[in-house]
Order: sequence, then C-alpha cells, then structure tokens
Amino acid sequence: VQLQASGGGLVQAGGSLRISCVASGRTFRNYAMGWFRQVPGKEREFVANINWAHGTTYGDSVKGRFTISRDNAKNTLSLQMNNLKPEDTAVYYCTSYATAYPLTDNMEYWGKGTLVTVSS
Repeated sequence: VQLQASGGGLVQAGGSLRISCVASGRTFRNYAMGWFRQVPGKEREFVANINWAHGTTYGDSVKGRFTISRDNAKNTLSLQMNNLKPEDTAVYYCTSYATAYPLTDNMEYWGKGTLVTVSS
C-alpha cells in the first residue's frame, strides 16, 4: 500500500489550504483513513479520520476549521483547512487504518507527509 500526500505549502494566518493523499495497493473504499500531524520534537497529534461510510471524527484543536473527506472513485483523501493558525504548522501525514472503522491505534500504513507552514 502506498500513500502519497501533496498540497502542503506556506499560507498566512487566517488563510486556507487543501491537502490530499492518493492511495494505491488495496481497495481504498473498504478502509478508514485519517490525518495526523507532527512538529519536530513533539508527539504526533491526531487531526481527523473518516470511516468507510464517511463518518468523521476531529481532534479538538481543529474542530470547526478543518474538514476531512474522501473520494472513493479517485482513491483520494482530502483535508480542507480553513482559518489556519500558526500553531497548525506541522508535517501532515495521511494514514490508512486496518479496518473500516478506525480504532485508536490500528493505523496500518503511512504516507511520507506534506509540510504546512502558517505564518503570523
């Protein structure tokens, strides 16, 4: 399974950015997908996930600002990020869970990440 994230970049605080992740190697629609982020020297932080039926869960720090979605026809996971803050600066990683519904620690595959930088 391969996960290729893209769309990261530099954006000003208050701006928006959309990042995507294209998956290959197994039947995309059957598995939950998610986004995590990490700042060097800090622990990985949960951002959002989406199950096979498009049910979603968000981390507290991004609720109301970020929207996760999936396009099963294109094997693509997306994260629309609005009202970005400097503290959103991180490398964002997409993950594919081992099951249709995500469990706390059953992330199975990871992409290489895409850097999002929010300037103040």
